[in-house]
Amino acid sequence: CNLSITGRALNSWFVFFCSSWWAGVQMGPPDPILGVTEAFKRDTNPKKMNLGVGAYRDDQGKPFVLTCVRKAEALIASKQLDKEYLPIGGLGEFNKSCAQLALGADNEVLKSGRSITVQTISGTGSLRIGGNYLARFHSGPLDVYLPKPSWGNHTPIFRDAGMQLKAYRYYDPSTCGFDFKGALEDISKIPEKSVILLHACAHNPTGVDPRPEQWKEIADIVKKRNLLVFFDMAYQGFASGDIDRDAWAVRHFIEQGNNILLSQSFAKNMGLYGERVGGFTVVCSDAEEAKRVESQLKILIRPIYSNPPVNGARIASTILNTPDLRSVWLEEVHGMANRIIKMREQLVAGLKKQGSSHNWQHVIDQIGMFCFTGLKPEQVERLTKEFSVYMTKDGRISMAGVSSGNVGYLAEAIHAVTK
Repeated sequence: CNLSITGRALNSWFVFFCSSWWAGVQMGPPDPILGVTEAFKRDTNPKKMNLGVGAYRDDQGKPFVLTCVRKAEALIASKQLDKEYLPIGGLGEFNKSCAQLALGADNEVLKSGRSITVQTISGTGSLRIGGNYLARFHSGPLDVYLPKPSWGNHTPIFRDAGMQLKAYRYYDPSTCGFDFKGALEDISKIPEKSVILLHACAHNPTGVDPRPEQWKEIADIVKKRNLLVFFDMAYQGFASGDIDRDAWAVRHFIEQGNNILLSQSFAKNMGLYGERVGGFTVVCSDAEEAKRVESQLKILIRPIYSNPPVNGARIASTILNTPDLRSVWLEEVHGMANRIIKMREQLVAGLKKQGSSHNWQHVIDQIGMFCFTGLKPEQVERLTKEFSVYMTKDGRISMAGVSSGNVGYLAEAIHAVTK
C-alpha cells in the first residue's frame, strides 16, 4: 500500500474534510423594518424618531400593556393551571371566541357549524398555514392576488408556501387614496377560482380602506368571478375603535355567499405582540366539510410546530369571555385607536401651521397604525439625515411612533423636505 500523498491530493483532502458546509451561503439583505430600527438605535440625536416599527406606543412613546391583559394574567395565575401541551388545533375556548369576534356571535356560519377555526402563531403563522392549505388542497389556480402594495411579508409567506404571486391595483399615488376604478378593473379580469387577498381593515402599509359601498361592489365582482377570498384581519378594533365596524367587510362577504378564509391576529388589538396569538378560519359548505378541513389542517400543523403556545391564548380567551374584562378591553382598544386618529389630525394641523401648501388630507382619511405619506425616497433620506426621523423608504410611517411631544417636530421636518 502506497501511503505517500502528493501536495495536490493533500490539498483536495483538506478542502473536502475541512471546508465549511455553508461556504456557498450568501449574506441576505437586511429586513427593511429592522434595518430602520438598528439605524435609529445608533443615532445620538435626542430628537430622533422611529416611525418604522408597527407596535403601539403610548403618548410618552413607551410600550403599552393593556389593563385588561394584566388583570387577565392575574386571574390566570390565581388558577394555578398546568403547562401541558394544547391540542394541535389550539385552545378550544379561544378558537370559539376568536371566530365569534370576527364573524359575530349570532352568525349563521357559527350556528350551523360550517366553519373551522384553529389557533395559530399570530397572524403570520395563520397566513402561512392558510398558504400551505391552499397549496395542497385548492382545486383552482395556485395564484394569489395581492393588493399593490401589500404588507411586505405577504409575498414571502405565500411564495414559500408554494403559491404564485400576482397583483391587482389598490393604491393611487396621485391621490394617496384607494384606486377603486383600477381595483375593480383588475379584479374583474382575475381568472376564476383564483385566490384574492383582502385586508379587512387598516390596510397595511397604506392605511387606505374601501368604503362600505365600495366593499359591496368588490364583493359583487368577486362572487361573479368565483374567486376564493382570503381575508387578513390584523387590526380588528384597532382601526376605528369599533370591533363590529372593522369586521364589516368580512361579515358582508359571508352574507353574500362567499366561503372565505380568514387570518386573525391579537398582536395589535390586545397588545399581545410577543405572545403570538392568532387564528385561522375556513368557512365551508356544511358541517361535514368543516370536519374534513379541520382534519387536514391538523395534519399540516403537526410537522411544523405540533401545537400552539398556551399562555397568550389563555389571556385572549379570558378577556373575551369575562364580561368585565371584555368591557375594559373595548374601552382600551377604542382609546388606542383614538390616540392614533388624534395624532393624524395634529400632524396635519402642524403642517398647516408650518405653512405647507400641500394637501395633507390623506393623512387624516387613512386609518389604522400606518400612514402612506406620499413622501419620495429622496425626501425620506433627507428626513433621516437632517432630522433623525426614521421610516421605510416608501414613505410609510407608523403613527404609533408619533406623540403630542414630537408631532410638532415631525411636522417641521416634513415641511422642510417638501417645500
